[in-house]
Amino acid sequence: MNLDIIARLVQILRESPELGAIEVRRGLFGAWSAVRVSRAGHPVPGGEQVVVTRSAPPSLPATSASPAEPARPTPLLEIKSPMVGTFYGAPEPGAEPYVKVGSRVGPGQMVCIIEAMKIMNEIESEVAGVIREVLVENSQPVEFGQTLFRVDPHG
Repeated sequence: MNLDIIARLVQILRESPELGAIEVRRGLFGAWSAVRVSRAGHPVPGGEQVVVTRSAPPSLPATSASPAEPARPTPLLEIKSPMVGTFYGAPEPGAEPYVKVGSRVGPGQMVCIIEAMKIMNEIESEVAGVIREVLVENSQPVEFGQTLFRVDPHG
């Protein structure tokens, strides 16, 4: 799990006195697969709980699903932007992209660059599989936590 995501979850817990606990579950290849949130004063097993699958950003757990109907996990894993910046899918204009639909990726493989404050940050995959969707265009601005790619771990 990305340390920035852990830091953001801790920040949410500190800033939200109504929350009692945030539990993160690990899925395939060490990537997070779900976040469980309980309200303060309610024990996790019997308390009011919300489950957020990886298709929802971890900064919005209380509004992503209702306790009566937990969110359904998606079979595709997501590679998300770890920062705000500009997305570049290739090392330079006109060059082949790092990955495209159908490309096989593995943990630690570079998938794109995000430029932030004139610094080119190489973004690596945290999951293994086949790229099924590229969700951003070259030179497009991206936000923290925005999904960039969807990966089929069974492909």
